[in-house]
Amino acid sequence: MKLLVATSNQGKLRELKQLLAPLHIEVLSLDQLADPPVVEEDGATFEDNAVKKAQTLARFSGLLTLADDSGLCVNVLDGAPGVYSARYAGEQGDDKANNARLLQELQATSLKERKAFFQCCIALARPDGRCTTVEGRVDGLIIDEERGSNGFGYDPLFLVPEYGKTMAELPADIKNRISHRGQALKRLLPLIENIIQTEI
Repeated sequence: MKLLVATSNQGKLRELKQLLAPLHIEVLSLDQLADPPVVEEDGATFEDNAVKKAQTLARFSGLLTLADDSGLCVNVLDGAPGVYSARYAGEQGDDKANNARLLQELQATSLKERKAFFQCCIALARPDGRCTTVEGRVDGLIIDEERGSNGFGYDPLFLVPEYGKTMAELPADIKNRISHRGQALKRLLPLIENIIQTEI
C-alpha cells in the first residue's frame, strides 16, 4: 500500500512520516513523482487548499493522497497570517523572513495580547475524487525571540503555555501528540487503516 503525501516541505514531510509510521505503509513525497503539477494554493480557507491539493495529486498519481494546509492565526492580527502563513513575507517558505515580519507586526503588543493558534486541515483523496477532511488546532502565545531547533516555520516563536516551551523546543513525541497536525492526523488514521484493510 502506497500513500502520497502532497508536499515538498521537508519539515512537514518528516512530521507526517513519523505520525504515519504505525500504519507500516510506503509513504511517497512529491519529490518522488515525475513532473507533478504545481497546485496554486488560492483557496480562502485551509480546507479549500488541502482538498484542491489532495484531489489534484491523487488524480495525477493514481495513489491515495494526503495533503494538508495549515498555518498560524494571531487573534490581535485578525487571524493573520492565516492561509498566507507560508508566504507572509512575500516569498514562499522563507521561515526567517516570515518570523521577522510577524514580530514586526506584533512589536507594539504585550505577550498576553499575543494569543494565537496553529490550525491544520488534512484532506485524504482517492484517485476517483472522493475526499475526506479532518482538522486540528493548538493554542499558544507568540514570544519575542526564536527558541528551539526541533521545528520549522513559526514553531520557534509559538509558546505552548502548559509546557513553558516553544513548539521547536518540544521533543518530537510530545509535539506530534499535541500539535495541530498531530491532532488532525490522529483523527484520520482510522480511515486510512480501513482503506488499507479494504484494499488488501
